[in-house]
Amino acid sequence: MSGMLFIVSAPSGAGKTSLVNGLIGMLEDVVLSVSYTTRAPRPGERDGVEYQFVDEETFDGMISDGRFLEHATVFDQHYGTSRDWVARQRDAGLDVILEIDWQGARQVKNVVGDAVGVFILPPSLEELRARLSRRGQDSAEIIDRRMRDAVEEMSHYAEYDYLLVNDEFEGALAGLASIVRATRLSLASQRRRLAGTLAGLIPGADGA
Repeated sequence: MSGMLFIVSAPSGAGKTSLVNGLIGMLEDVVLSVSYTTRAPRPGERDGVEYQFVDEETFDGMISDGRFLEHATVFDQHYGTSRDWVARQRDAGLDVILEIDWQGARQVKNVVGDAVGVFILPPSLEELRARLSRRGQDSAEIIDRRMRDAVEEMSHYAEYDYLLVNDEFEGALAGLASIVRATRLSLASQRRRLAGTLAGLIPGADGA
């Protein structure tokens, strides 16, 4: 039995992390991939929990060794997803969530044919700026840059399988959970999960 791979992308401030954390608390057998990054930890972040923090030399070595399923540069820092870790979780029957940007999503889609992409939008640019300001983490200059990058990020929404607007949190969370549940019941997923049952019910069925 193999788990599914979900890609969740959104511009900074759209609420992606809160939605993913809510999803993991709601559904069983869902895990979040912890990305490697070269950026410094923010206050309260713990190595191995929010991110795997490494220096640029280590990160470059992992690229050379082919250890990343995807990697990208965001705000002048590098981020990457461990290929082996994702494979182990899926082989154990767990659904894996990747919180990555459109660059990484495109790489994963080219390698993992059954990956399911979900793009999360804010309700408006005004609300996105307000959310970034309320976080109190960035200067006005950095917020302006994040807003410019948000428009570029959102221009890639059509490369995904599902589109959600995070206007009201509980509604958006319910939508995200519905996507995961529906994907688990898709023909491709069920053929893998129920290979034994299908073989017992239908002579010659192999669950392929």
